[in-house]
Amino acid sequence: MPVYRDEAVVLRTHKLGEADRIVTLLTRTHGKVRAVAKGVRRTASKFGSRLEPFMVVDVQLYEGRTLDVVTQAESLGTYGAEISSDYASYTAASAMVETADKLTESEGSLQQYLLLVGALRSLSRREHGAAATLDSYLLRALSLAGWAPTFEDCARCARPGPHSSVVVQIGGIVCDDCAPPGTPKLSEDTIALLGALLSGDWEYADAAVARSRDQASGIVAAYTQWHLERGLRSLPHVSREPR
Repeated sequence: MPVYRDEAVVLRTHKLGEADRIVTLLTRTHGKVRAVAKGVRRTASKFGSRLEPFMVVDVQLYEGRTLDVVTQAESLGTYGAEISSDYASYTAASAMVETADKLTESEGSLQQYLLLVGALRSLSRREHGAAATLDSYLLRALSLAGWAPTFEDCARCARPGPHSSVVVQIGGIVCDDCAPPGTPKLSEDTIALLGALLSGDWEYADAAVARSRDQASGIVAAYTQWHLERGLRSLPHVSREPR
């Protein structure tokens, strides 16, 4: 069909000419789509503010040869303003949409779409700390992409835990026999926090102490950078300040 409609999250935008913009969208059923929003940078544009990063929209597009064309856009989740007003939330959301951009292609990615929408909604409502919300999103997005870490049994030999070493190159926690020499040990609280972030146990995650949060964030960042070949440009700018 030359014209189609879908729900979408705006991942990023680029200027095109004097008034247009290229918009990268993660859609509910069509995967990742790049489209031209014509005249969107003019003050009289009917849907300019709806096609900003972190916004969730009901969008109608016309299929083009190289890029599709946005013909209509209606707001479904106006998360952009709330997220952009808080630095920690903004940097976390920037890392989220960059991750989604790297993990998704043109095929359908419903689970990734729903996960991203939920994470952006949570950030906009300040339901949890921005850094913890990001860490949970990253672990779960990587899991959906086929890189699920283990924080219980040994990732190499499957020996039952508890263990205290994490090696991101191996896939998570490892026993003492499988850990390379010099692998640092993590506290039980940090290991438990990583598991809670992966499973969405927010009662435990919200109660974690600062030291465990910092250690867990370091592991999540390293695990993410390892699996995304070129890493995330936005991740070093993420604010790790407590909520």
